Amino acid sequence: MAEKISVIVPVYNSIDCLEKCVKSICEQTYTNLEILLIDDGSTDGTDRLCERLALEDYRIRTYHKKNGGASSARNIGIKLASGEYFGFVDSDDYIEPDMYELMIEAVREKKVPMVQISRDEVDEEGGRLPDVCVPPDETWFCQTETFLKELLLHKGDCSFCTKLVRRDLFEKHRFPEGVLNEDFSLLVEMFQEIDGVVILPKQCYHVVCRSQSTTRSKTQDSFSRVFLDIVDNADRMQALVDQKYPGLHAYAIRFNLYQRLDYLLHVPISQMTKNNDFYCKVKAYLREHVCDSIINPYLTGKNKVYLLLLTTAPKTVRKVHARKMAARESHG
Repeated sequence: MAEKISVIVPVYNSIDCLEKCVKSICEQTYTNLEILLIDDGSTDGTDRLCERLALEDYRIRTYHKKNGGASSARNIGIKLASGEYFGFVDSDDYIEPDMYELMIEAVREKKVPMVQISRDEVDEEGGRLPDVCVPPDETWFCQTETFLKELLLHKGDCSFCTKLVRRDLFEKHRFPEGVLNEDFSLLVEMFQEIDGVVILPKQCYHVVCRSQSTTRSKTQDSFSRVFLDIVDNADRMQALVDQKYPGLHAYAIRFNLYQRLDYLLHVPISQMTKNNDFYCKVKAYLREHVCDSIINPYLTGKNKVYLLLLTTAPKTVRKVHARKMAARESHG
């Protein structure tokens, strides 16, 4: 009997892209699937589209809930799923017809609880964009410590959308709710229970990078909490590395410094005050690790320059940086 795969799709206001996404799942050459569309309180008619799609393929089930974010939708899907393996697809992405067949074959052949397919990034017309995660040349088993090192170097793929995961790995774990960068946090937890992951080279998962028109209406004080969450994740990684993977210490320091650099380059200047405890802690960390900013071999020269400048005069550097970016956009 072929193993059933539960494909969980969190859905929110995806009226323009959901049908393409679901069609790509329904057309899989591996057919023993259940497709769970978890509508997270859509307001644009996506809820009705989910119901129509369910009438077109008996494998599709829908569930409607109050808006709570992608993690809460995924967690509902995990609770409802009946498959031996779980896959996840975001509603604005799409997949190749043989994706799950390749992944389940690897599960059987390698006898592993997790398989990763490679991905690419495309624009809304389907045009290829530069790879964020470079695929391997051939199938390989990536051990846990090596995979964590790749994550610390921002080379690994932490997305669950590119993973096929045996259901028992979710018995003690769920996606953290109310935070962003949630895949990273959960994946690191799960990797403490497995030896590694098989990575397949074919780019079967297509991440669609959509232009966000809403960003044009944001004010200069708008700030995504993802930049807070990536710093928190870096701290958790540092603690894990110090406890279990001392050989990755320099990589974890590099990761911590890089995440804080990302935060400082995005936090609104108006929030760079002594009353902002998070900002003050980020500054304090940089000052405590000035030597690491200089000598860490895994930081680029540009990273080091920015870190040292932001450690010395963060607000001044940000103002200059903002003017430079504005000038670049005006000439773009």
